[in-house]
Amino acid sequence: MKVKINFKRYGVYLLRWQLSTPLLAWCVIVFAALGPTLSTVLANLIGGLIFYFVDQFIFQSEMLDVSWQVKENVSCVDCNKIARGYRLVKSKNYNRIHDKYPEFRCESCSTVKANKMKEDGIILL
Repeated sequence: MKVKINFKRYGVYLLRWQLSTPLLAWCVIVFAALGPTLSTVLANLIGGLIFYFVDQFIFQSEMLDVSWQVKENVSCVDCNKIARGYRLVKSKNYNRIHDKYPEFRCESCSTVKANKMKEDGIILL
């Protein structure tokens, strides 16, 4: 089974974990008199109350739902150069997941196509 990772979403999630560390450490320090187990439980409860909403944004936001496919040694659909090929697969207002004939472009042609797509209102972030 092949797992696809949305690296943008994954990166934001890892950043979220790092930002939660100081808050959870502060809670453990504040509740230290209650003992390590109870202070950890309270810190995780407070963290869960706060970061539930952050996690919901991370995993449901269309802003982070952009997928590109990169393939080695393809013939660019525009210039026929054999190179690493790029194609936008999915974004907020664009979906070519089930495209039977995907069009890959070399880096320079992909940049030109991406600029044209931006002008047409396609979100590429």
